[in-house]
Amino acid sequence: MVSVSSVAESRPETVDPRGMRVIWLLLISAFVAILNETTMGIAIPQLNVELGIAPSLGQWLTSAFMLTMAVVIPITGLVLQRFSTRGVYLTAMTLFSLGTLICLIAPGFTVLLLGRIVQASGTAIMMPLLMTTVMNVVPEHSRGRIMGRVGIVMALAPAVGPTVSGLILDSLSWRWLFGLILPIALIALSIGAKWMLNLGVSEYKRIDVASVMLSALGFGGVVFALSQLGSAHGGESAGTSGGTVALMLIAAVIALGLFIWRQLRLQRKEEALLDLRVFRSLNFTMSVVVMSILALAMFGSLTLLPLYLQNVVGLSATEAGLIVLPGSVVMGLLGPIVGRIYDARGPRPLLIPGTILVSAGLWSYSMVDQNTSVMLLASIQIAMSVGLAMSFTPLFSASLSSLQPRLYSHGSAVLNTLQQVAGAVGVAVLITTMSSVASDQSALGEIASQAAGAQSAFMIGAIVSLGAVAGAFFVRSPARIRAAAV
Repeated sequence: MVSVSSVAESRPETVDPRGMRVIWLLLISAFVAILNETTMGIAIPQLNVELGIAPSLGQWLTSAFMLTMAVVIPITGLVLQRFSTRGVYLTAMTLFSLGTLICLIAPGFTVLLLGRIVQASGTAIMMPLLMTTVMNVVPEHSRGRIMGRVGIVMALAPAVGPTVSGLILDSLSWRWLFGLILPIALIALSIGAKWMLNLGVSEYKRIDVASVMLSALGFGGVVFALSQLGSAHGGESAGTSGGTVALMLIAAVIALGLFIWRQLRLQRKEEALLDLRVFRSLNFTMSVVVMSILALAMFGSLTLLPLYLQNVVGLSATEAGLIVLPGSVVMGLLGPIVGRIYDARGPRPLLIPGTILVSAGLWSYSMVDQNTSVMLLASIQIAMSVGLAMSFTPLFSASLSSLQPRLYSHGSAVLNTLQQVAGAVGVAVLITTMSSVASDQSALGEIASQAAGAQSAFMIGAIVSLGAVAGAFFVRSPARIRAAAV
């Protein structure tokens, strides 16, 4: 089936109202899906008690979600080319809604885990679909403004998730984590069934089964191994030894190598599951590298900070979530403003100071202890949020705008896949560092040792963030690159 929108076909100077309506629907749906993704971490201790399961088993509620995302996202590049926008959206929201319903009525752990996997299958499709749609229907000179809204979704939802989860868990049953989201998901599905259009061209693409399997083993294996490594935080063992994790990582890397080799061969015949020619663009490559580093720092710190606030500062789950909230609000307010600046000035005036702010925030966190004031911690988080807001929009826009239109879906799949992997690396490395140092410094006492562990973990994040600062100087405006080439 071929369905072409005049919006995508003619690439006008302004966004067609129908295309903008589709983008708003995708923005809302993606926000709800990612918000759901980040509410579970803080709920696991309560679920362990209420479901009567071991902590190592409860950790699968997040590990399985991340694993499913890592398996599904790499295949979205081909899926978005082969199937219509409407069909892909309705499939994604149906899966997400069905998974949410399964979680809501789950009688026990096994059914709850199944629901999380179904949810993740829908969530994994949503962000690549949103980004590809923006690239197809929004002219380049306006993409920063729209990508600013995408940046809000990518950064605000993970930050708000723990706060929402804490408020629900302190006053309601854990089932309300899904009971509040389900009606919103069903409304979005109903609106999509009525309003969603087919944007762009659908063309038949053969799905290479071997590539799907290698992708699942490679990307899924890396995320799974790292989640097992990171889930040993707080003195709770995930039941997986360091040697076993190392073997899983080696096997995953081998699978990734075979996956890359196969894609290089298949793309000669235009049959690649994930077209790696996106990396021929140096600007895309540099943008993805900087984005991955920021994702590592963001997801790692957003996981580590609530643990520090609860274990060291002594705050409740709700109070810990509220510390992150002011920064999230600031980030949301800045998104459209940052987008307009990008459209007018390009990426560097935003990206360079933005990455410096993120790095400075992580360095500041590396010096906190049990006596650090809550106000100072909130201020650091706000500064980091400003930096992330200034970084995400330029990176989204500059990376995908550097590609040929036929590679938009593959570029979006690469960007989102590497974000997931980098986020898993950040969580695993920072949490493992915190646990190891706290264990070594146990003679200092429980609170002091936890503080020392948090300092060391944040310092690793700060050191890694310097790579983003350096990389920011190499990200250029795609429009200016093309103008210079003429």
